[in-house]
Amino acid sequence: QVQLVESGGGLVQAGGSLRLSCAASGRTFSGYALGWFRQAPGKEREFVAAITSSEGTTRYQDSVKGRFTISRDNAKNTAYLQMNSLKPEDAAVYYCAAGVPPISVIGRAAYYRYWGQGTQVTVSS
Repeated sequence: QVQLVESGGGLVQAGGSLRLSCAASGRTFSGYALGWFRQAPGKEREFVAAITSSEGTTRYQDSVKGRFTISRDNAKNTAYLQMNSLKPEDAAVYYCAAGVPPISVIGRAAYYRYWGQGTQVTVSS
């Protein structure tokens, strides 16, 4: 069992930065891939970024490449999403998730078993 708690969301101006954190409970944190997903009002949840459990391989949605960086600290049972150069279209509720997806489908939400409650990110233009 893994429980996830996101933090770090808030209001930021376009062009600004935020760092989201995802704190996990459970001794097997290091055995899970971690993903960040987001959902804006009236839109479907979408993949943002993910990092594998062992090698730390990362994947990103095209629209955030070069602006967002996902990382993890297994000693602290925490994953991070550094978001730079934020745009109004990045505004959403951001969720972290843990699971064991094959690398080929690491961006698919259905492969993640555990989810946090989400943290709101608002970007003003």
